[in-house]
This record gives sequence, C-alpha cells and structure tokens, in this order.
Amino acid sequence: PPEIIEKVQRPPPLCRPAVSADQAPLECIHLMKECWSEQPEKRPTIDQVFDQFKGINKGRKTNIIDSMLRMLEQYSSNLEDLIRERTEELEIEKQKTDKLLTQMLPPSVAEALKMGTPVEPEYFEEVTLYFSDIVGFTTISAMSEPIEVVDLLNDLYTLFDAIIGSHDVYKVETIGDAYMVASGLPKRNGNRHAGEIANMSLDILSSVGTFKMRHMPEVPVRIRIGLHSG
Repeated sequence: PPEIIEKVQRPPPLCRPAVSADQAPLECIHLMKECWSEQPEKRPTIDQVFDQFKGINKGRKTNIIDSMLRMLEQYSSNLEDLIRERTEELEIEKQKTDKLLTQMLPPSVAEALKMGTPVEPEYFEEVTLYFSDIVGFTTISAMSEPIEVVDLLNDLYTLFDAIIGSHDVYKVETIGDAYMVASGLPKRNGNRHAGEIANMSLDILSSVGTFKMRHMPEVPVRIRIGLHSG
C-alpha cells in the first residue's frame, strides 16, 4: 500500500511490524528484530537464521520454513557458482581480445585505446624499415586455388614471425604478399636498429631457401627485400 511505502521511504519513525507474544514464539520475534537491525553487522546470516529456526522448532518438522530456507541457501550457492563461472569466461575472453589487440597494434597504442584516451602521434629519430614481397606472386596466384594462396602466405609468414621473435624488431603489418617490419620503434634501441633489421633479413633469406609450397613443392619461392634506415 502507498502509505507503507511512504513510511519506509521517509523515517522516522522506522516502519516495523508489531507482533505480539501470542502471535509467534518469543525466539522468532527476537530473531525477526535481529534481522531488521539498522546495523548490518548485527544481522544474522542466512545460515545462522537456519540454525536458529532448527533450534526453535526443536527437531519438529516444519516443511514450509525448511523448504524456504533450503531454497534460499541453494539459490545463493548456485548464484555464486554462476557468477564465478561467468567471471572466468569473461576473463578468458578479455585475455583473447588483449592478445589480438597487441598483435595488431603497439602495446602503448592498444592500452590507450582500451582506456579511451586519444593516441598522440610520436616522433622517432632513428628507425630502420624492412619491406619484402614474393617474386612472381601474381603468377603463382594465377596457378593456385584461393585456399592454396592463403596456405602459402600463412606458412611463409608463420616462418617469418618465428624468426623476428629473436630480434629487436616490430612487425608493422602484412598486406597480401608484402611483409613490413621496423626496428627502433615502438621501443627505441639507440643505433642498433640497422643491425637488427639486417641480421633479421639474412635469417629470413636463409629460411626461405629451404621453404616449400604445399601445392607446388617443385617451384622455388624467392623473396625481394628492401631496407631503409634513417
């Protein structure tokens, strides 16, 4: 009723039911008053309420009360399990998203985007860039099925990715058969950038010498590499 809502919304006095001693056991009335205490730490937990009810009933069967309390207990337990499960799933998905984001963008840029802050352009004084593409890629593509082209690029760039992991470089992106790597950014490394890219290039050239296409193993794969340092 509206008048009760009004009393609850605007105390004092506090809106509490009046229960006389002949309407309920004194233990129940005392427990009820404990439950509506204004100080939360003085209110009994659901387990304590359950234990007190069992004591009040002295072992007698009280189906309604037992069923209600057990349902509340079970619901609370199930809810905790559900929240824990959903939290774990959310954390796993968050880790996947963060991993994908850091693979596509520099960590500093990825963190700024996640925080919703603008990404300011940054100037780098010394950087070396690496570009490479596959010689005759247009001809190879014309002689291959689309999935075979995808497998070729995936196999080749998986090989490249494993190599660059042992050098102080950052893969910028791949577009078609083009592979772009930089050193000296996003982490500055003094004047080591040229040497890092040069050594990486030699390692890539060496690995390509033994690389075979799945669908055309007899056709050698050659790559064309260009470097720019400044």
